[in-house]
Amino acid sequence: MLNVEDTAIPAVKIITPKKFGDHRGFFSETWSRNAFAEAGLDLDFVQDNQSLSAPVGTLRGLHFQSAPFAQDKLVRVTRGRILDVAVDIRASSPSFGKHVAVELSAENWRQLLVPIGFAHGFVTLEPDTEVLYKVTAPYAPANDHGLAFDDPALGIDWRLPLSDLTLSDKDRKHPRLAEMLRYFD
Repeated sequence: MLNVEDTAIPAVKIITPKKFGDHRGFFSETWSRNAFAEAGLDLDFVQDNQSLSAPVGTLRGLHFQSAPFAQDKLVRVTRGRILDVAVDIRASSPSFGKHVAVELSAENWRQLLVPIGFAHGFVTLEPDTEVLYKVTAPYAPANDHGLAFDDPALGIDWRLPLSDLTLSDKDRKHPRLAEMLRYFD
């Protein structure tokens, strides 16, 4: 049992699995091929990824992979809280260059489905935040690309001063949208 909500960009979905709790804690089916297929989301996940980000303000992204290793992602938080962002980079899309930002936390139990054709990233809003995400294609270094997290054309409010963000060297060097090759037409 899960609740599926459209976002401002309908291809990006908020998915909230049902939680069953009692005096022992809770149980939740966070992924079910059948439940997702019944909701019109027929995805074949092939890999699970997990990250731990110690400091508040750790920003990972904006990342995507090109064909033939383009990935749908199903993102959730098991500890802490993030602002999860999906940017439409499908050149022919009416929402090209626009983004969706959704708060995911261990408490709200929401997941974000980021489809192929979107750059994805998140910033941690609590210390020691753990993020798990499923992907529909394996990691392929030759197809790994990024988009500048601070591109003014995107207008992303990361909720923290940019000077307070912790990024990898790689994530500081991605091109802006206007400079990026068009991988998804």
